[in-house]
Amino acid sequence: MGILSRASYIIRSKVNAVLNRAENPQETLDYSYEQLRDQLQDVKQGIADLTTQKKRLEIQKRRLEENVEKHNEQAREAVRQNRDDLARKALEKKKQKMNQIEGLEDQIAELQRQQDQLVEKKNTLQSRIEEFRTKKETMKARYEAAEASAKVSEAMTGAGDEFEDVGRAIERAEEETEEMEARSQALDELQESGAFDDALSDQDEIDRELEQLSTDSSVDAELDTIKGEMGRGSSNGDSASADTRAESDVDTAEVEANTGGTSGNGGSGGNGGEVAADGDTPDVDVDVEEEVQQSEVEAELEELKEDEN
Repeated sequence: MGILSRASYIIRSKVNAVLNRAENPQETLDYSYEQLRDQLQDVKQGIADLTTQKKRLEIQKRRLEENVEKHNEQAREAVRQNRDDLARKALEKKKQKMNQIEGLEDQIAELQRQQDQLVEKKNTLQSRIEEFRTKKETMKARYEAAEASAKVSEAMTGAGDEFEDVGRAIERAEEETEEMEARSQALDELQESGAFDDALSDQDEIDRELEQLSTDSSVDAELDTIKGEMGRGSSNGDSASADTRAESDVDTAEVEANTGGTSGNGGSGGNGGEVAADGDTPDVDVDVEEEVQQSEVEAELEELKEDEN
C-alpha cells in the first residue's frame, strides 16, 4: 500500500469514526424514512408521466381511427361518383392511417406494460415504507428507552461525563477545604506561639514573654500570700491556747500568794509576796503579746476580705 493510499485510508477511517460519534440513530432513521418517501413520490410521478404519454397516444389513435372512417366514406362516395381514382387515393390514406394506428397500439401496449410495472413497484415500495415506518418507530422507542436507562444508570453510578466532572469538582473542593483548614490551624498555632507579631500591637515577642513572667510572678506571690495566711491562722490558734493556759497559771499563783499572805507573817509570807511580785511582770507581758497577736489576726482577716472582694 502506497503512502497516498495509506493516508487516504487513515483519513477515511478518522472521518468515519467522527461520523459514528456524531450520528444520532433517531435522526438517521427519520432521514432514511424521508428518503424512501421521496423515492415513492418519484415512482408516483413516473407513473403519472407514463400514463400521460399513454393517454396522448390513445388520443392520437382515436383521431387516426376517425380519419380511417372518413377515408372509408370518401372511397365509397367516389365509387358512387364513378371516380375510382379518388376512391383509390382515399383507400391509400386509409391504409396509412391504419398502419399508424397499429404502431400506436404497440406503443400504447408498451406504455401500459411499463405503467403496470411501475404501479406494482409503487405498491411494493409503499408496503416497505409502511413496514419501515413501523420498525422505525419501534427502534426509536427502544433507543429512547435505552438512552433513558443509560442516563439513570449513569446517575446512580456516577459513571457519566457530567457526573465525572461533578465528582472531580467535589474532590477539588474537598482538597481546597482541607488545605484552607490546615492553613488556618497553622496560622493559629503560629499566632499562639508568638511567631507572628500582632500588627495592631506595639509589643514584640520579648515584651510578651516579660509580661507573661510578670503575670506568673504576681500569681505566685498571691498564692504564697494565701498559703502564709492559712499557716498563721493555725499558729494564732495555738498562741491563744497558750495564752489561756498562761492566764490560768497566773490566777493560780495570785490565789496562792494571797493565801500565804493572810496565813502567816513570817519569812514564808515574805516569800509569798516576792512570788506575787514576780508573777505581776509575766501577767503584763502575756496580755500585751495577746493584744498584739489579736490585732495582727484582725488586720490579716480584713486584708483577706478585701482581696476576696
